[in-house]
Amino acid sequence: MDPRKTAPFELGRGEDACLLLHGFTGSPWDVRPLGEALAARGLRVVAPRLPGHGTTPRALLDVTWRDWLAAAEHALHALQGHRSVFVAGLSMGALLALELAARHPEDVRALTLVAPAVRFRGPRMFLVRQLVRTPVLEWTHPWVEKTGTDISDPEALAQAPVLPAFPVARLRDLCTLQALSIRDAARVRCPTLVAVAEQDHVVDPEGGRWLARRLTAAPSVRVLSLRQGFHVIPRDTAGPLLAAEVGDFLAQRRSASWWECASPAAGA
Repeated sequence: MDPRKTAPFELGRGEDACLLLHGFTGSPWDVRPLGEALAARGLRVVAPRLPGHGTTPRALLDVTWRDWLAAAEHALHALQGHRSVFVAGLSMGALLALELAARHPEDVRALTLVAPAVRFRGPRMFLVRQLVRTPVLEWTHPWVEKTGTDISDPEALAQAPVLPAFPVARLRDLCTLQALSIRDAARVRCPTLVAVAEQDHVVDPEGGRWLARRLTAAPSVRVLSLRQGFHVIPRDTAGPLLAAEVGDFLAQRRSASWWECASPAAGA
């Protein structure tokens, strides 16, 4: 992978900021179109590259979910001083974003979960999830090969940086984050937008809707169902629609007071 293409980025200026978190084996490249759209609407946007990601498969050998969460928390704390801070994440990044909102409710004004990786889609990933509960899979098949990414748009797909393989041990970390996000969903106390792609081949969109129903303490929760495009929504055909919807969602929270955002009567 070209580390320049997968590099972290910072865009825009403004009193308000948005932290963008990419997904498992992905990179900031996956969320950059969303970041550019939000920056154009006056937000400062920061997208870190999570530890072990965006370079080589071996870089993922020495990291765990704790490193990813710590990096996300560090990026969130670095945005202190802005009038409002929003957090958005794609896939595994959505799980990390949820954890930030649950653990630091005073720091996150609104939350956007894009294709949250709550439930895998397909029998192969279901089997992997069962096997990672024991070391058997790591002993018999320590690496998982990747040949592409889940994008329907052929031009974006051709440009996509793809990590050719990853350690199967990291799937255990992904499963741990799934469990944490499910456990902590009820602790989220900010308005939340959940976006799902109906044609997603990686995660089940029903998992996103199910997760939305568990956000019982959030003052407002809206589910956005996208009919076009696959898993990497910001880079796919529904990317512009997603960017517009997220931009409008955050604009409402930028113009409202903190009390209005936290009120059960806040708009969705």
